Amino acid sequence: MENKAPQIFTGNANPALAQEIADYVGVPLGQATVNSFPDGETFVKINENVRGRDVYIVQPTAPPTNQNLMELLIMIDAARRASASRISAVIPFYGYARQDRKDQPRVPITAKLVANLLVAAGTHRVLTMDLHAQQIQGFFDIPVDHLYAAPVLYKHLASLKLPNVLVVAPDVGGMKLASAYSQMLHTGLAIVAKRRTSPSSVESQYLVGDVEGRDVLMVDDLTETAGTLTAAAKLVKEHGARTVTAAVSHAIFADLAHKRLQQSCIDELVTTNSTVVHPIPGFKLTVLSVAGLLGEAIKRIHGGESVSSLFEINGRGNKDKDIT
Repeated sequence: MENKAPQIFTGNANPALAQEIADYVGVPLGQATVNSFPDGETFVKINENVRGRDVYIVQPTAPPTNQNLMELLIMIDAARRASASRISAVIPFYGYARQDRKDQPRVPITAKLVANLLVAAGTHRVLTMDLHAQQIQGFFDIPVDHLYAAPVLYKHLASLKLPNVLVVAPDVGGMKLASAYSQMLHTGLAIVAKRRTSPSSVESQYLVGDVEGRDVLMVDDLTETAGTLTAAAKLVKEHGARTVTAAVSHAIFADLAHKRLQQSCIDELVTTNSTVVHPIPGFKLTVLSVAGLLGEAIKRIHGGESVSSLFEINGRGNKDKDIT
C-alpha cells in the first residue's frame, strides 16, 4: 500500500468536490458505477482493481440523506469485498449528527447508529469536517480525523477587511465556535439568545453585547432553514449593527432557507462546498472549496504523516483554541 497512490472514489452526493480532491492529490478519480434500480435499490460496481490498495470514498451524507448514506455503505462493502487494504470514508458533512443524545423518552441516538453502520460495512478510518457535536468521534472504535473549515473560512473573512468587526454567536450553543473566531480575528464577542418555537422556526429573544456601529460576523457550523441566522441578524440590526456577514461550515439549504435569506438583513453568507450549494437569486452567497484541506489530509494519512498542521490558521498553531 505504501508504494501505491491512494485511490479516490465517489458516490452521487458531491462528485465535483471529489474531483477537486483527486486533482489536489494528483490521482485520477476512480471509476465506479453508482445508480439505482427502478425500485429504488442502490447498485454499486467498482470498475477498477482495488486489491491491496488504500481506498478513499468521498460522500457527504447530505440530503437526500438516506440515499447518500446507503450509497456510502454499499460502496464501502464493495471495496471490502474487492480486497482493498484500507478503506477510509471521507464524509465532509456527517448527516444525523444532531441526533447525538437521548434528550427525550423513546428516541434513538442515530449518530451512534450511523457510526456502527459505517464500521460494520468495513470502514477502517473516517475523515470528516466540523461535526455538529464533538462527542460523535467517541462513537467510533476506529480512527477519526476531524478537520475544521475554520482555516479556509478565516482566510476569506480576513480578506474582507471589515473595519470594525465583532463576532456574534447566533445562539448559546454556538458560543465556543464564536469565541474561537473572535480569538482568531482579535475582536470582541456577543451572543444572541433564542427560543425555538418549532423545528423550522426560532424567535430571537435578547442580545448580550454591544453591536452598535459594528460589522457583525455571525458564525455557525450548520444552517438548514436559516431561521437562527436570519432571526439573529434581524436582532443585531435592530441594535445598530452596520453590516451582517454570516459564515457557516455546512449549508444544507431547504427551500425555506432561500426565501428567508433573500428577505433577511444578512449582507453575505460564506460557506463551503462540503455539500452541493446552489446560488440564491438576489442574495450574495460565497462558496469556498475545502478540497485542498481534505486532499492534504488524504495525502498525509496515506503517507503516515501528521495532520496537526492542518489546524493552523494564518501560520499560527491552534492548539489552544477549541474551534468546534
